[in-house]
Amino acid sequence: MKLLAGSLLELVRRTSAEIPADVHQAILNARQREQSGSIARSAMDIIDKNIGLAKSKSQPICQDTGSILFYVDCPVAFDQLQFEETAREAVRLATGKGYLRQNSVDSITGRNDGTNVGPGSPTIHFQQHRSPAVTIRLVLKGGGCENVGVQYSLPNEKLKANRDLDGCRKAILDAVLQAQGKGCGPGILGVCIGGDRATSYEFSKRQLLRLIDDSNPDPQVAQLERDIVTTANQLGIGPMGFGGQSTLLGAKIGVLNRLPASYFVSVSYMCWAYRRQGVELGPDGAVQKWLY
Repeated sequence: MKLLAGSLLELVRRTSAEIPADVHQAILNARQREQSGSIARSAMDIIDKNIGLAKSKSQPICQDTGSILFYVDCPVAFDQLQFEETAREAVRLATGKGYLRQNSVDSITGRNDGTNVGPGSPTIHFQQHRSPAVTIRLVLKGGGCENVGVQYSLPNEKLKANRDLDGCRKAILDAVLQAQGKGCGPGILGVCIGGDRATSYEFSKRQLLRLIDDSNPDPQVAQLERDIVTTANQLGIGPMGFGGQSTLLGAKIGVLNRLPASYFVSVSYMCWAYRRQGVELGPDGAVQKWLY
């Protein structure tokens, strides 16, 4: 477990300090779209400089290192209890080293013990598979972008959104409008159509594990993903709400079955500081491959 602890500590460090290559490229592309000399272009310039400084200094990209979300794909008989103990210790160490801000407080008392470890922190999602590989993906999701997440129940009379893909489109674009100037845009959306209230939100966050340039395998949903990004970037909201052409970097939509009585559309918003990294571990717990 000593090697696993070191691997998880390095995963936390890199997730906090280094933007994945696919996200950085999307940010650079967005920067080029903005008019030279505009406030939007200046905002994108600052974002790019921030990314470079954080990586070179091995310091958090954003002061709000956010909720700590582990997604673990593991074989049958994997010791989940030992992994959880090791992950919690890695989070303590990472916090002590400054890779994570002391960012987790007791919801009743407001007390912060400075460890980032407590009920629900970190959050660990396990999923078994038949492969012998153990893969771990980590997302650090800041409070600002978490605050603008939203869930819709269709039909929605105010939005004239029915229980169909057009209704989903209206709901998702409304979420973008409501988030303007908040959540540190340009943003990335993780969306779930269907499920119950809890699984829908959880699955929307899981979409944020996907690469920026991938598409849903369902052609209709893939088209909706592209349409959401194209339309959002024509709204004039732009980086940080300053105006411009870069409101969204991507939209990732997943679909779950639902009950006939329910039709939820859940939207999880991720800020430009899209802190998502992942590793594949060897049998000894050492990192064999980085996933992003």
